[in-house]
This record gives sequence, C-alpha cells and structure tokens, in this order.
Amino acid sequence: MDPVSRLFGAITDRVVERPRRVVIACLVVTALFAPGMALLEASAGSDQFTDGIEEADALDRVNERFEPAFGGDDPTTQLIQRDANVLDRRGLLDMLATAERLDERDGLRVTDFSAPAMDVAAELDEDADTPAAARDAIERASDGEIDDAVDAAAEDPGFATLLSDDFNRESGTASASLGVVSHSFPASADTQAIQQEARTVAEEAPGDITAFGGGIVDDEFQRVIFDSLSIVVPAALAVILGLLAYAYRDPFDFVLGGIALLMTVVWTFGFTGYAGIAFSEVLIAVPVLLLAIGIDFGIHTVNRYREDRAAGAPPETAMRGALGQLVVAYSIIAGTTIIGFLANLTSSLPPLREFGVVAGLGICFTLVIFVGFLPAAKLMLDRWRAERSLPEFGSRPLGSEESALGRFLPKLSAISRPAPAVFLVAVLLVTAGAAGYGAGVDTTFEQDDFLPPSEEPAYVDYFPGPLQPGEYTATETINFLSDNFATSEDDTVTIYVERRMTSDSALRSLARAERDPPDTFVTVDGRASAESVQSAIDAYAAEDPEFERLVENSALDDGRPNRNLDRIYAELRNSPYDDFTGEYLADDGRSARIVYAVESDASDAEITADARRVADRYRGDATATGQIVVFQAVADTIFESAIVSLAAALGLSAVFLVILFWLLLGSPTLGLVTLVPVTVAVATLTATMRLGGIPFNAITATILAITIGLGVDYTVHVAHRFHDEYAAGGDVDAAVVTTLRGTGGALTGTWATTALGTGVLVLAITPILGQFGLLTAASITLAYLASLIVLPPALVVWVAVVERRPELLFVGRFLGAAGAIDADAEGDATDRARTDGGTDDDAFEWQTDPRPPAEDPSQKR
Repeated sequence: MDPVSRLFGAITDRVVERPRRVVIACLVVTALFAPGMALLEASAGSDQFTDGIEEADALDRVNERFEPAFGGDDPTTQLIQRDANVLDRRGLLDMLATAERLDERDGLRVTDFSAPAMDVAAELDEDADTPAAARDAIERASDGEIDDAVDAAAEDPGFATLLSDDFNRESGTASASLGVVSHSFPASADTQAIQQEARTVAEEAPGDITAFGGGIVDDEFQRVIFDSLSIVVPAALAVILGLLAYAYRDPFDFVLGGIALLMTVVWTFGFTGYAGIAFSEVLIAVPVLLLAIGIDFGIHTVNRYREDRAAGAPPETAMRGALGQLVVAYSIIAGTTIIGFLANLTSSLPPLREFGVVAGLGICFTLVIFVGFLPAAKLMLDRWRAERSLPEFGSRPLGSEESALGRFLPKLSAISRPAPAVFLVAVLLVTAGAAGYGAGVDTTFEQDDFLPPSEEPAYVDYFPGPLQPGEYTATETINFLSDNFATSEDDTVTIYVERRMTSDSALRSLARAERDPPDTFVTVDGRASAESVQSAIDAYAAEDPEFERLVENSALDDGRPNRNLDRIYAELRNSPYDDFTGEYLADDGRSARIVYAVESDASDAEITADARRVADRYRGDATATGQIVVFQAVADTIFESAIVSLAAALGLSAVFLVILFWLLLGSPTLGLVTLVPVTVAVATLTATMRLGGIPFNAITATILAITIGLGVDYTVHVAHRFHDEYAAGGDVDAAVVTTLRGTGGALTGTWATTALGTGVLVLAITPILGQFGLLTAASITLAYLASLIVLPPALVVWVAVVERRPELLFVGRFLGAAGAIDADAEGDATDRARTDGGTDDDAFEWQTDPRPPAEDPSQKR
C-alpha cells in the first residue's frame, strides 16, 4: 500500500475506532476559536481597494499638499443647509444657530466654523468671528444691510464655493449652502461618534440642516453590511435548513449536519478575528462557500454511509467503507479548491488577497470537520440510538433506484449516448464561443457599489420589526452634493505635476498641455477647460491693475509669464486669492494640481486613457488622478486580477489534479478530464454576465474562483465515483448509470440546497450583494449541470482513448446499452445490493477492485 493510502487509512481508522476523542478534540478547537469571532471588525467602502494603486497614491498626495475648497487638516463635519433662500435673514440665522449649538458642546471640541453666513456677518461686523457673535450681527442688521453684506461677501471667489450652483449674485439667493465645522481631535479620533453627535444636534436645531462627513458614510457602509446579513441569513437558513431536512430526512442527522456547518463558520471567522483581518464586502462570499462545500461533504458522507447500511453492513464497517471511498475525493476537492482560492494572492488588491487566504483556510477547516467530526459524531449518535432502540426515520439514500430522482438522473446520459465524441466537440465549440463573448464583460468600480440605496426596496416593508433595516441618508446626501455643488469630482480629472513651479517654463508647460485636447475633455475656444494656478493669476489680474502689469512684464512675449514666477506667487499669497491659489499650487512651489473638465457622457475608460495621454505632455513627473481615474484603475485591476487568478487557478488545479489522480487512483489523465466541465461552467458564466449586463466589481470579481471551487467539487465526485464503478465492473454504460443515480442524487441535494440558499442574497439591501447572490446561484447551477451532462460523455471518450476502444464512440453504440437506463443492469449489476454499484466483498477495501492492476481496465493508461 502506498504512503498516501496508508495516511488515508490511518485517518479513517482513527475516526472509526476512536470517535469520542475525535469529537471532543473538535469541540475543544471550536471553543478556542469562538472568542475570535468577537474580535471581528467591519471594513467597508472603496478605500480598502485603493491601497497600492498609483493613481490613488497620487490623489492622496494631492489631498495632503493642496488646500481643499473647504476644510483643512483638522477633522471636519459638513453642515448642509437647504431652504428657499439660505442667504436671507432666516436662512442665515438657522445656520448660525446650529453652529452655535455645536460650539457649545464641549465633547465636539469645535475650533473653527466657516460658512457663507459667517462671511455675511463679517461684512456687518468685522469682530463677528464666532457663531454667537455672527448671529448677533445678523439679528441687529436690517434686511437692506443684510442684502448689501451678501453682495459684498460675494466679491470673494471663495464665497460661491460653499453655495449651490443656483447662486444668483444679483438677487442674493441660493437654495443650499455648506458650513464646515473643524474639530481639534487627533487623526485617530472616532469620527463616527463625533459626526453622529453633530447630526443629532443638527436635527434638533431650527431649519433643514444635515450634518454629514466621512464618519457618517463609514458608519452606513458598515451598517448596510450587517443589515443585509440580518435579512439574508435568516432567509438563507430557512431555505437551507428546509432543504437539508429533506436531504437528510432524519432529525438527528439534520441537527448533526447543522452543527458541523456551524463549526466551519466558527473556526474560519474565529481565525479571521484572531488574525486581525477585517470583515469586508468581499468576505461575505466566504460563508456561502463554506456552506456549499460543507453541505456537499455532509450529504455525500451520510448518503454513502446509508448505502452501505442498506446493504446490511454494521455502522463501523459502513463508515469505514464510506470514508475509505470519500476521503480521497474530499482531499482532491479540498486541495484543488484551496489552490483556486489562493490564486487570488496574485491580485494587487488587498481585499481579494484576504479573500483567498480566508476562503482557502476555511476549506481546510471544512475538510477536517467533515472527515473527522461528522463521521465520528454520526457513529456515536447511531450507537446511542441503537442502545435506546430509537426508531429510524428516512434512511434511504438520495438517488436510490426506488425513488423518482433515481429513475430520472440516469436518463441524462441519453443526451450524449448516441455520439459522445460529437456531443463533446459541440459542447467545446459552444464553450469557445461563450468564452469569446464573455471576454467582453464589463468591469466597474464605483462609490455607489458600496453605498446603501437611496430608497429601500419595497419588499423590506413586509419584514418583521427585528429584520427592518436602519435609516440611510449617505447616498441621498452625496447625490445632493454632487447635483448642487461645484466641488463634485464626477466630471473632472486631475493632473498632479511634481516639478519646480518657479522655473521659467512652468506655466508655459501648463499651456502646452491644454492645446489640442482629447475628445473626452471639455473645450473652450479650442483649448481644454482647466483650473490651475494660472486661473488664480488671471482672476487677480482682472481685478488688480498693478498685479496685471507685473504679469504682463513677466512674459517675454504674448504668452504666459516665464520669469518672476516666485514674485507672482508671493503676490497671490498676499491677495484675496490666497485660498484659491492654495488649491492648485503647493506651499513649497514644487508641485501643482490642474483640474480638467470632462464630458459627462464619456465612459470612465475613455476619460482615463485621455487623462493619461495629457499627463504625458507635461514636463516633469505628471500623474493622472482624480476619482474617475482612480476608480477606473481599480476596475482595471479587478479585471486583471480575475483573469490572472482564473489562469493560475485552472493551471495549478490541472497540475494538482493530475498528480493526485495519478498518486491515488493511478489515472493521471482523469485529472484533466475533470476540468472540462469546470471550463464549460466558467465560460458560460462569463457569457451570462455579459448578456445580463452584470459587470465584474469589487464583490463579483470572486465569482470565477467560486465557480472553479464548486465546479471541481462536483466533477471530482462524479469522476471518482465513475472510476470506482468502472474499475469494479468494466462496463462504461453501467458505470455512468450508477454514478448518475448514486452520486448524482447526492449532488442534486447539494445543488438545490446551496443554489437556493445563496440565491436569497437577492434580498440584500444593496444591489451589489443581490448580483453576487444571483451569480453564485447561477455558478452552482452551471457546475451541477456540467458535471451531470458534460462530464459523463467526457469520461466515455476518456475510456475510449486511453484503452483504445473506438467502438465506444460509434453512433450506434447506444442501442446495446439503452437498457441500462430503464432497467436494472443484468449479470454483475444484479448482484450488487448497494446503489453505488459496489459489491459486499470490495465495499470496504482501499483497493476499489480485488483484481490486480494488470486486470483492472482503469489501470490501462
């Protein structure tokens, strides 16, 4: 016996002979992992995907080195005011009253407040530098004085940046304004708690004013995950438990299977908590995977055990035989699936790498629990039931010959029986076409993917109180800011230039880049519409004649200044345009920011490509960045990660399967055959995604790895069972029929349970989770169908090739084997009492066929 078989034999012996020790050991490990789940922290939002992205790093440097339109280095909270006119007396007083209440809260540690209301008050009283003093100034002034103060404040270009786009200077009206509250907290402060308190204060203040900020967005990012899970998990459990109840048809086995599934989750996420890996949107896929693989292992173990018990074997002998056959398949499945998930380590995105690690380790834990705990506990349970003479419930295996399922599944082989080779070639051609079509599937990465919906789905109204989601305002607020304020980055890209901006050619370099703009850039008089330090120069020169002369004298021709730039910048810093200048020129003069307007109807991919071409025009180190560019870079990385991990998973899985099938079964080429239906499922899934308009995104990027993992799970079961049946009887058709009836029945229970259980993710609050649930159910269904329809003819062709039996490929061969579908096989088949086709003599031996290898048809390679 080879070392691998001895290892599997030792594992089986330990489980069967010492079940109590195995169960106790597993329960102790569960108790050790359980506290780790309390250490889990949520990580949500788009920032987790931008680590290591060059464009994102450039955007971070831009945000650090340039003064934003509002806010500084200290933590800030925005106050968003909406009214018929936020610049009349009532509107100004409402904003100032809210700011005053925030200022009075010692816990908020307010250090500064800026808003149009403060600017108007400063025009009335130059000493009005606090919200309380500003409110007094507004209250003392007449309506006419307030109108004059608004007009005077509007002379500052920065005044309009905090007002909505409908601001009318002539009438002194605007429908919305922004206030920025600065706090003196350190960077490590809990901004969520700060802004939640500020929001409570704003809700109690007069007027329609909303407190908003990054802390509130992060809070809703996290809450929407757990709210979605609070809806999906009970629904999934109801579906899964109901189907498991049917699959097991025994309350004791049902409870035991549920405990094993719970243990896999506790082990996996207990480790995740101890390892400090945050629970992100991507990791939502892990419980789905663990349930899918765990349900499969549980149903197959119990089903195969029941088959042997139905043949009259005692419990220990039946479990030894079941594990003797299944531990090989489970090891192949687990090893290949782990490789598939660890292929995500090739990704440059941290969340996808973490997904690979957690999913891979979770599959390891699943293997241990369902090879160790479940069989051992099942033996103890049956022994306990026998001692108390408890009645048996549904102990007949799924797919038994007497069942409707057992009669239907073998008929699937009729699809390919007339000409298996022709059928297989046709399938491969369709697969190639599907792969080519699916290669065009879109890839997106958007902030909206992570945001809760602006309007909750109508069906949540029917949920009971504990399942009702919380109230979400972030999406509606962000959309309001984007639609009403010019500070939005939705239609702009940024070029970050690192060079000495005081050099004589600096401004001329900016001018050259604006010529001949690409199609996606907004043009004005044939030049790109851009905001830069040159915009500040032009604006101040239009107001100050002396500065205008300095600018004109600093140009040797009619172009932009190409000398005295240090003096020009110094004058700007001492002018009312200081803040405006700080948005585009770093304090040390060694870097600059240029913001280009882009066409709103252009695609992000086109805009990004054009922005990078424009960046190449600059002298010095220039990087295209901004929200559009960063998100497109992440989207490109997601697609690249999906393709690279797919190639790595398929390649490594092929090598692994070849080696394992060679070592364990002596059939290396069978490992390659098992990947045929997996490839069909992956190609069909990508084509389905494109046809349904479902893109790769931060969560669905894992779906290809999931399809490989589940596909290998199903196909290995079928291939391994076929190998055993064919080795025992030498009849290809009988082996296919028995495999479809026995293993197909267990696979059907697994498919129905996992596909419907994961499909309930469509009830999640966020659409992105609904898409993931739909795709997961589709991938499970495709893997199931491919394993039962595509793999059997592939196995027939495999036998025909390796054994040089071309008659198996002839069109007329099915006539002689048709009786194997509708009638019990004659001869050897009638002697087999078990539905798996094995005999009593060979049921519990590691050698699947008592004949020596030379006489075993499966060994003729």
